[in-house]
Amino acid sequence: MSNLPLSILDLAIVSAGETVAEGLDACVRTAQLAETAGYRRVWYAEHHNMEAVASSATAVLIAHVAANTSTIRLGSGGVMLPNHSPLVIAEQFGTLASLHPGRIDLGLGRAPGTDQRTMGAMRRDPQAAESFPRDVLELQGYLGDESRVPGVHATPGRGTHVPLYILGSSMFGAELAALLGLPFGFASHFAPDLLQSAVALYRQRFTPSAQLDRPWVLAGVNVIAADTEAEARRQLLVTRRARLRRFLVRPGVEVSDAECDRILASPQGAQIDHMMQHRAVGTPEVVRAQLEDFARFADADELMVCHQAPTIEGRLRSVELTAEAMQLAHA
Repeated sequence: MSNLPLSILDLAIVSAGETVAEGLDACVRTAQLAETAGYRRVWYAEHHNMEAVASSATAVLIAHVAANTSTIRLGSGGVMLPNHSPLVIAEQFGTLASLHPGRIDLGLGRAPGTDQRTMGAMRRDPQAAESFPRDVLELQGYLGDESRVPGVHATPGRGTHVPLYILGSSMFGAELAALLGLPFGFASHFAPDLLQSAVALYRQRFTPSAQLDRPWVLAGVNVIAADTEAEARRQLLVTRRARLRRFLVRPGVEVSDAECDRILASPQGAQIDHMMQHRAVGTPEVVRAQLEDFARFADADELMVCHQAPTIEGRLRSVELTAEAMQLAHA
């Protein structure tokens, strides 16, 4: 599987002690390295009210990274469409596609990307997700040649045909992607449970479209590649502790490393490891074997790799080592 396409889902992490500007600069450095190393694309996910994640203004971040790279595809993984007007998203990504032709992807999700209180602050209608299929079609029309809303056109946007991707972690997304004939990305890097069932449903029910003539599956997987097995395992432990503090510890509560390790070893902490169930951790040779096994397990055409090292230096090294192991530059 040496020709397996690899892409990056950059979580735009702002590590402890870093500024947001430093976190965003790390996104640029990651994309620049990914471009030279042979990755296919880099995507950024829309999240809100998360101090450690700087990709809330996804289109703005894509524009900045695109201006500092030359050839690699960039996109959203994804824009949470129910948070927005389809017309506004079409205008944003139409602008990006006009500035950087042939380099922009638009992945779409229907989750809020945040908590209930923040949903209210965004003025999001709690029922907005119900119109997701209709909103996808409306957005597709704005980016195509025929608007579905008479007399309303996206400028920029019209005629750019920015490729759409349906992203999700459930059977709903798989069925919608199949019905519309769009690529399907499964969020198995944090929601592993329905991966195989969703992919099987998508492939079974796929209907060709103007954008895509055969099914195309992207599957998310966590990666920590390091020069030694011991270093990779050390980075994994630090990452697991950070996730526990982010998801299971109340804000403002200090938890020592020893306490984190005790919780991680308990049933309560098992959900952290479950979220990261699909992962490749170790030296380049080990990571390559694990990624190839995962691609077969997921029946994936492309892997969206989430490099999870706790520092930017570790993530950049992981980007580099994984590319070398998978021979991306020679694919």
